Amino acid sequence: MVADLTDTLPGFPPALCRRIVVKIGSALLVDPSGQVREHWLRTVAADIAARRAEGQQIVIVSSGAIALGARRLGLPKGGRGSLEDAQASAAVGQIALSQTWATVLGERDLTAAQMLVTLDDLENRRRYLNASATLERLLSLGIVPVVNENDSVATAEIRFGDNDRLAARIGQAARADAVVLLSDVDGLYTANPQVDASAMLVERVERIDSAIEAMADGGSGSGMGSGGMLSKIEAAKIATGAGAHLAIITGHRDAPLSAWSSEGRGTIFHAAAGKRARKTWLAGRLTTRGQIVVDKGAEGALARGNSLLPAGVRQVSGTFVRGDVVDILAEDGRIIARGLTEYDSDDAVKIAGRRSDDIAAILGGVSRSVLIHRDHMVML
Repeated sequence: MVADLTDTLPGFPPALCRRIVVKIGSALLVDPSGQVREHWLRTVAADIAARRAEGQQIVIVSSGAIALGARRLGLPKGGRGSLEDAQASAAVGQIALSQTWATVLGERDLTAAQMLVTLDDLENRRRYLNASATLERLLSLGIVPVVNENDSVATAEIRFGDNDRLAARIGQAARADAVVLLSDVDGLYTANPQVDASAMLVERVERIDSAIEAMADGGSGSGMGSGGMLSKIEAAKIATGAGAHLAIITGHRDAPLSAWSSEGRGTIFHAAAGKRARKTWLAGRLTTRGQIVVDKGAEGALARGNSLLPAGVRQVSGTFVRGDVVDILAEDGRIIARGLTEYDSDDAVKIAGRRSDDIAAILGGVSRSVLIHRDHMVML
């Protein structure tokens, strides 16, 4: 159970948050010439050491490998001119990035551990649990895990695309109380502050709705990273849905965590009520195998905690097998739930809209009465 921060100072203090994830983007860690901003990074290490001394466990999600590798290889566009350039840059830059973190944390008597993950590692249930167990053991040993996407092998089809969402997913796997995104802006604004002087900082977000999403701007101002405010909103959905708070604060100052604790400027997205671990994993998935559209009656039944019966299904799309994750949509196209299907897609099409008593005759064998069981489903 995470702490309620509504009436407390921001900063995710150790007394309230036992474990946090801190994400650092390329534009903060690497300067435009491709050099590590070592002085700034050492102030971040000092922040981490101070919090560790107070008993807080910290996981770092660090970008920067592609930017560092591109400089060493002399590749244009920061190494992002092609997928091959990005993969090669990441392969070279990850060594430099790991060495840098090991050095700055080592100067504070902290030991760093490198973890490289792909989207598949956190979308596959077994590998997700393995990653979670590794993080748990490292933190129990007093180690500071430094996580990055394994860009040297990731492809356009199997990658997070930005480390904001990766940080939120790592927060899930690590069972963190909170996630902090160090950004080139100091939070979510009512409009883009670079083009609208009247834009105001949104300090608290209790629920992410269409009005909050409309405030986001998708651009990455540095040209070095891959995220923008839209990716941070998506990360906030993942984190808060898993029961963790998420904050967006500026990284354009020394010791950014200490500065945030003392000044409190930033945006905090408050956590939703906690979910069971399996349902948390389902809610945070970024890929699904298919979609099932249900009628209004089934939508209401799901909201009341019932399983999905074939009778309430209007349409089935995608190719999936029993046990795959699929999205459940209302008739107006809204994704309302996600779950593990009890049937292959071919059979799901055949029984859509039919009574459970008819399934055995339709499929010619012993049948299961539900299409998705409530224990294997999470409402979104």
